[in-house]
Parts: sequence; C-alpha cells; structure tokens
Amino acid sequence: MNENAILIVDDDQELAAMVCDYLVQNGMPAVTVPDGMAMDRWLAIHKAELLILDLMLPGEDGLSIARRLSGKLPIIVLSARGDETDRIVGLELGADDYLAKPFNPRELLARIRAVLRRQTRQPEPIAASKLHRFGPFRLDLDSHRLTRDGRVIEITTAELALLKALVEHPNRVLSRDLLASLATELGRMPFDRSIDVRIARLRKKIEDAPDNPRYIRTVWGSGYLFAPQGDQTSDDQ
Repeated sequence: MNENAILIVDDDQELAAMVCDYLVQNGMPAVTVPDGMAMDRWLAIHKAELLILDLMLPGEDGLSIARRLSGKLPIIVLSARGDETDRIVGLELGADDYLAKPFNPRELLARIRAVLRRQTRQPEPIAASKLHRFGPFRLDLDSHRLTRDGRVIEITTAELALLKALVEHPNRVLSRDLLASLATELGRMPFDRSIDVRIARLRKKIEDAPDNPRYIRTVWGSGYLFAPQGDQTSDDQ
C-alpha cells in the first residue's frame, strides 16, 4: 500500500497530516515522517514516488537531505524559509521545485503533478544527427550523456534540457522565457531566476572559468547566447 507513495518529511505534524489527507483525497497515496532518520527507515523498505521535504527539520536538515538524495527521486522543497537565497540553494542542491509556506494545497498538487509528468515523459525519437560537439565536449541526446574528452560529466535532467535548448539554437540570443519554453523538461518554474540558477550550474560543468564563460554568454537585458566555437566578445559574462 505504501509503494510509490508521496513521502512527506515534516516535523509539523498538523501540516503534514493536512497535506497527506489532501493528496490521498486527490488519488495520491501519501505517508508522513517527522525527520531524516524516519525517512531513511521508510525508504529502506518502501519506494517513494516523490519527496516533499521541509528544510527546518530536527537532526539532519532538509538541505543536507536534498543534497544526498538528489537524482535518486524527485524532490519538492516545502518550507517557511521562502526567501530567494534559500530557494536558489534548494534548487542548486537538486530539488525539482520549491514552494514557500504558507501555500495553497491546490498549487502544491499542481506542482507535484508537473514534476511527475516530467519524470514519466517518454523521450522523443532522436535522429542519429542529434550529436552536438563543442570544444572538447560531446552532447549525445540519444544516450542523454555529456562527455568531455570521453569522460562522462554528471548532468541532471533539467540541466540536460537547458543545454539541449542552447546547443540546438547556437549563436542566437534566447530570452529566459524562450529558454523555459524550449526546455520543456523544466516545466513550471517557481520564480524567474530558476533559469539563471541552472545556467550557473551548467557553466560550472562546461566552462573552465565560469565567471568568464566562453560557451554560454550573457547578453545583458536580453538573455543568453550559446557560442559553440567558444568565441568571446567584450560583452561576455
């Protein structure tokens, strides 16, 4: 019965119970645990379809949990710490979305469904030509792999979607809204700077000097431009 349930990790028992009941009423099995230790015990026996994670937990905090579970299951951070810095840190550590307390349960449900749709979306058939090379890098959209001189670089689904959008539109300025639209795997963003966060993460993985990027350039007031030859101008950032 608990297999593939939504796992809610929150020490606020009243709120956790409310969220759990609401999800169950909407056809989503859900379970609550109060902290990271209880979460680990539950995950050792069951499989979670998605994790709803509070940041301020007794014992191991939510950011630490998000870091170690990143890539293993979808994570939506749900926290009273709703300032922009915490949101950015949460996303950088691997959360798929971030919703600040207080929140509308219908919005949480919509975000859960959006994250799960992205997880289950079948990849489109990719032609053999879907192989992009730039500098020492090779992006293989068939195998969803990014390599540098043959060495695999770990990349998340969201980062892959964003890099795909960039490499398929080289030498063209793309606004943040257009990038979000092109990178459909990103889904709905909780705030405008989500694209900037993922650009920063991509730069750390493909740029020798992320603060002076060669490939992913900022065009101030307009968006970003992907330069596959690694060309730079005085406007680069």
